[in-house]
Amino acid sequence: MALKRDRISIEVFGPSAAPEPARNGASRADEAVLILARLIGRQIAREQFERKMALERKAHKKRSAGEDA
Repeated sequence: MALKRDRISIEVFGPSAAPEPARNGASRADEAVLILARLIGRQIAREQFERKMALERKAHKKRSAGEDA
């Protein structure tokens, strides 16, 4: 199966006309940090999974080549 690379699109919106409810800057920053950490964690997990699959494919090819000989 071919590896399919997905692209992440980021949409930027200007400030809204209606003021946000009383939310301090610290809680917004905390939320942003958690979102970023989640994205980084998913990327790391994806890369680890890809490395593991590549090693398994490599080991499978070696086994297959050994059986043919």
